[in-house]
Amino acid sequence: MTSFWFVFRRLVQAVTVIFFVTVVVFLLLDALPGGPARGILGPDATEQQIAAFNASQGLDQPAVVRYVLYLGRTLSGDLGVSYGLNAPVTELLAERLPKTLVLTTLAALVALVIAVPLGLLQAVRQNRLVDYIATVVTFVLYATPVFFFGLILIIAFSQAARWFPSQAPQGQTVGDVLAEPQALVLPVLAGAAGLIAVFSRYTRSATLENLSEDYVRTALATGTPYPRIIRQHVLRNSLTPLIAMLGYQIPVLFGGTLVVEQLFNYPGMGLLFWNAAQSSDYPVLLGCVLIIAIATVLGSLLADLAQSVIDPRVRSTR
Repeated sequence: MTSFWFVFRRLVQAVTVIFFVTVVVFLLLDALPGGPARGILGPDATEQQIAAFNASQGLDQPAVVRYVLYLGRTLSGDLGVSYGLNAPVTELLAERLPKTLVLTTLAALVALVIAVPLGLLQAVRQNRLVDYIATVVTFVLYATPVFFFGLILIIAFSQAARWFPSQAPQGQTVGDVLAEPQALVLPVLAGAAGLIAVFSRYTRSATLENLSEDYVRTALATGTPYPRIIRQHVLRNSLTPLIAMLGYQIPVLFGGTLVVEQLFNYPGMGLLFWNAAQSSDYPVLLGCVLIIAIATVLGSLLADLAQSVIDPRVRSTR
C-alpha cells in the first residue's frame, strides 16, 4: 500500500508540474512585444496585416480562451501548424524527436561507461596522482561550454587528424542515422563531456562514503578480498544516487543537445528548436518546450521510482 501511494503521489506531482509548465510557457510567449504576429510578419507589417494574421490564427481572442483551446488541442495531440515549415508540429516532432533521443541516449551511455569506472578509481586511489589528474580533467570538462568543446573536437579530430567527419549524420530516420556511426562519434562525445564530469564526481563521492561504512570494515575483517567488496557491495550502493542523477540530468542533456545539434548540423529536435527560435515559429517552440518539460518530469519520476525499488527507505521520505 505504501508503494501504491508513493507512485500515486509522484504521478499527481508530475501531471501538476506539466500543467503549470504549459501555463508559464504560454504566458511568456504571449507576453512577447508585438506577439507572434509581429515576429512572423516582421517589423514592417502594418496593423491591418497583423490584425488579419491574429484573426486567422485565433490570436485575437482573450488569453484565457486561447489557453483553454491550446490545452484542449494539446491533449488531443494537435500542437498546431508550423508558421515557417507549413507542417503539423506533431509530425515534425515525431520525425525529429527519435533522432534526438538516439543522440542523448548514446551520450548518456558513453558518459556512464567512462564516468563510473573513473569515479570508482578515484575513490579507491584517493589523494593519489590518478585522483588529482582525473579531478583536474573533470573540472575542465565541467567548466568548458558545450559549443567550445565541440569546436575543439572538430578542429582536432576532423580538420587536423581527419578521423571523423565534422557533420553529423543527415539521415531522415533513426536507421539512417545509425548507419553512419563514424559521423556520430564527435556529436556524442560533445554531448557526453559535461555528464562525464558530473557522474564521475558523484560516483567518487558516493564510493568514498560507502568505503567508510561499517559493513566494509566488517567484510575486510572476515578476510573478504578487497576487489570483491568493491564489486559486490560498494559499487551497487554507490550507483543508487547516480540513478536519481540520470533523471535530473535530462534538462542538461536536452540543453546540451540543442547546442550540439546546431554545431554539427544534426537533424534532430534541438536543431528544429534552434531554427524555430530564429524565425519566431511559436507553435514549434511551444511543442519543443512541452516535450522537454514532459521528458524532464518523466525522467525525474522514473528516477524516483527506480531509487525507491533499490532503496525502499526513499518511499517513506517523499
